[in-house]
Amino acid sequence: MSAYKGAVVVGVDGSDVSKAAVAYAAKTAAGRGIGLHIVMAYSAPTAMFSEGMVPPHQLVEHFEKEAEPVVQDAMKIARETEPELKITGAVAEGNPAQLLIEYSREAKIVVLGTRGLGALKGVVLGSVSAHVATNAFCPVIVTKADTADNVHSDGPVVVGVDGSDNSVRATEWAFSEAKARGAHLLAVHTWIDPEVQAAAAGIILSEDDLKRLSDEQRGMLEDALGNIKERYPEVEVDTLVTEDRATRILVEKSKEAQLVVVGSHGRGTFTGMLLGSTSRSLLQASYAPVMVVRPAAAGCEDE
Repeated sequence: MSAYKGAVVVGVDGSDVSKAAVAYAAKTAAGRGIGLHIVMAYSAPTAMFSEGMVPPHQLVEHFEKEAEPVVQDAMKIARETEPELKITGAVAEGNPAQLLIEYSREAKIVVLGTRGLGALKGVVLGSVSAHVATNAFCPVIVTKADTADNVHSDGPVVVGVDGSDNSVRATEWAFSEAKARGAHLLAVHTWIDPEVQAAAAGIILSEDDLKRLSDEQRGMLEDALGNIKERYPEVEVDTLVTEDRATRILVEKSKEAQLVVVGSHGRGTFTGMLLGSTSRSLLQASYAPVMVVRPAAAGCEDE
């Protein structure tokens, strides 16, 4: 069995951002009672070789020697953060994003820092995090240096709910994370002002129409949470239904959150880099770490 099967996997590159991600990943793993696997990927510059040539052993050894201290330092940070945690580490050759996507087939969660520039030239976690969040087979948590220390706050886990199948998967993971963190959950559903939409179509809505529409939106949210709430009776749940843009309200709520959870369809192929507009914006603007859950993400059954 692989060292990372069922574990939290965190990608490192030696930057301050990735060091913060390691501490955050260690706390996340400890909360779930699972292991932490730390990995640094390297790839030899292919421009130095003709197509089909294998880099000489000495060059591979050079990159491994550069990467090994980064992994060891990360393991030290993880041990200092969670002394009882089972921690493994590895240096692996390959494209960092492709490698982490492959790891995500067996990992429970992948954690990455964003905007980190590694000691090895060209290893930029900003681009890696975008690729991995778009294509991973398990949920991906993206942290920034100014978000990773929020794990011990008293704030909620915030989840965006829109009624889609992918939103259901994200909501399940949000409940699971809230349970693991001993946090309450804030489920947010936004919708566009119906009066504005009706006016554009030349329709005038009555007060009864507006109340009915508002009740329908609240009912949709309650229906989306119903079965999941029954499976997590220990999780306290608050709801918010508001006429607003999803990104704006989730960013606002992220200021006090431990974690923001959103679903995203992505592309499903490594070459596709498109996340949903909400998840993409949150990765840039959130004040808390963001968990992106794609349709391919495995179930969140608690260990």
